[in-house]
Amino acid sequence: MNRYECEICGWVYDEKQGMPEKGIPPGTPLDQIPEEWVCPDCGADKDVFNQI
Repeated sequence: MNRYECEICGWVYDEKQGMPEKGIPPGTPLDQIPEEWVCPDCGADKDVFNQI
């Protein structure tokens, strides 16, 4: 499981934790989240997330 950081605001998506409150179960890889998903903090597109 990897972690990804938004290069705009620094918010981190942790694949291990997912985002159950947003319908993304724990263990969901970033590449399996729908393309229309955006950073919950700043609204940036998924493609600005970099693995950390």
